[in-house]
Amino acid sequence: MQDDPQTTTLCPPARDHQSFTDAAAAVDLLAALYAEATEFLVGKFSETVAKGNPGRRIRAFYPEIRLTVTSFDKVDSRLSFGHVSSPGTFATTVTRPDLFRNYLIQQIELLVENHGVSVDIGPSDTPIPVHFAVAGNPEVSVPQEGVMDFSLRDVFDVPDLATTNDDIVNGVMTRYADGSAPLAPFTAQRVDYSLARLSHYTATDPTHFQNHVLFTNYQFYVDEFEAFARAALADASSGYTAFVATGNQVITSADGVILPTPKMPQMPTYHLKRADGQGITLVNIGVGPSNAKTATDHIAVLRPHAWLMVGHCAGLRNSQSLGDFVLAHAYLRDDHVLDDDLPVWVPIPALAEIQIALEQAVAEVTQLEGYELKRIMRTGTVATIDNRNWELRDQSGPVRRLSQSRAVALDMESATIAANGFRFRVPYGTLLCVSDKPLHGELKLPGMASDFYKTQVSRHLQIGIRAMERLRATPIARLHSRKLRSFEETAFL
Repeated sequence: MQDDPQTTTLCPPARDHQSFTDAAAAVDLLAALYAEATEFLVGKFSETVAKGNPGRRIRAFYPEIRLTVTSFDKVDSRLSFGHVSSPGTFATTVTRPDLFRNYLIQQIELLVENHGVSVDIGPSDTPIPVHFAVAGNPEVSVPQEGVMDFSLRDVFDVPDLATTNDDIVNGVMTRYADGSAPLAPFTAQRVDYSLARLSHYTATDPTHFQNHVLFTNYQFYVDEFEAFARAALADASSGYTAFVATGNQVITSADGVILPTPKMPQMPTYHLKRADGQGITLVNIGVGPSNAKTATDHIAVLRPHAWLMVGHCAGLRNSQSLGDFVLAHAYLRDDHVLDDDLPVWVPIPALAEIQIALEQAVAEVTQLEGYELKRIMRTGTVATIDNRNWELRDQSGPVRRLSQSRAVALDMESATIAANGFRFRVPYGTLLCVSDKPLHGELKLPGMASDFYKTQVSRHLQIGIRAMERLRATPIARLHSRKLRSFEETAFL
């Protein structure tokens, strides 16, 4: 576009929407539009920093996908996604088509096939914040407000909370201002926000995340995961191609060198990658429901196929022993961090496909099955609380609630991860390992903990990995079941 002194806003060249029935071609245009918009913003931003306030607003827009359906004809309802439930116009803004290419092609192909219509691709009316446009560009950074001799927001768009929220997944926003309905669970700005947060919290680039995510609350699991990864890289038949550690350190062989990280991130994250993205990511979220919510809030935008919690818990039954496993089939939510987004009266169901995969993995690794398996694994309710030292308070109230709920274990993360899985439509599950029994005089003390970790962590992690490998072999249509979808859902997974 030629600079025009009479123009108050400088934008890339205007483009009309184009219709597609070829999903790959549609995503190619999304990528081209996104590249054009972000390159425009990066160039103009660098120019503005060098020359000063241009005296006009500079703006570029996210690309979007729009779909219009006019028929009430029913589609194949065996799938929980890939179709809309009624006629209307549906839309979503899109960011990082390079990162989401396979996902976008899959979702668009289903829409075209199920409804026999085309999708329209073109610029949206949602501006791209300059912070997100320059993200990942090592040569450009956005200075803090006040550093430049003009206000950044007078010239460029900045992140806007009106389009950076969870209103779609929380079910409180069913129509955009133009009357269209959401096509996907997250807006482009919401996705960009989480991609930036993931890089900050995990010290790894979002491009490394795999479709199967393990959460843990102890560093010991990280050491075992790296050992497993090195063994897998030494085995040409494993299907794993690389291991990524904090700081985006990548090794492709068993003897690859990983340097110590001088400053560890809040949630150290490691990725055992496969070429198809179906590998395993391990996130050490640390302790507490706030961390659990933060991690899952942001990983959810990557649309993983499953996430599992494999951490330690307090056993609540005297019949349990240290090292026993707990397979959660229900959750007592006393963590409070999601109460405003997902009321506590909403049930969090166990998912059959996840439960079966976890139980079979325990049997495979321990070489126990049937009635013998019950010796070391209890299935029951897991309670999640937000007070690590709950034992030091008057126990009558908490213990009564735990007893009434039939809880068999207590921790500080599992119900949060499961509830956010339910909220974000990400299949979830929990397999915990009993590390102490505070109600029965077996507190977690240093000597006991060391022996426990040495003997149990490796086996527990192996179970989590085997469960994920079983889930990888499960058809996506079975894994993403209708139990996680409401009657008023987005078409995109």
